[in-house]
Amino acid sequence: MALRYTRIFLVFLLVTAISFAGVAQAKKPANNFVKFKPPVVKSYLGKYTGVTSCSPEEGKQAILQPLKIADDKNADFRISSYQFAYKRLGVTEDETTGAVTPARDMVAQRFTETPLPEIWKSNITEQLHKGEELYFFDIIVYDKQGRLFFAPELKISIQ
Repeated sequence: MALRYTRIFLVFLLVTAISFAGVAQAKKPANNFVKFKPPVVKSYLGKYTGVTSCSPEEGKQAILQPLKIADDKNADFRISSYQFAYKRLGVTEDETTGAVTPARDMVAQRFTETPLPEIWKSNITEQLHKGEELYFFDIIVYDKQGRLFFAPELKISIQ
């Protein structure tokens, strides 16, 4: 009787092992993924693109303009989000000696709308000086099919 149960148990183990081996040999699905090649675009703020410089007055006018992303055929792309950093000059005062020394600081934020909000535009137009920078980076844009891609950064140095 025990021999009969042993045979049934061995047959059960053999059938289980064969079924697991069949599952392990399952064919992998074909990879139908087509690699996305983003279009070649440029980032514009008014007439400025790439890494450039301008005077403080020109920078004050440029910051009021919307950020645009366009290709070589002048087709505009919709912006999902971007980050903007304003690297500004300031001063720090030593509390013990009272000595004033020049210092740099940076304010930055992520935005989903262009142009910049009014508070940012007014602060920059009131404070923009020589030696400061306006920096648009991590610009995420939609293509015509709704796919997301990164656009080139835009850096304006104030001379």
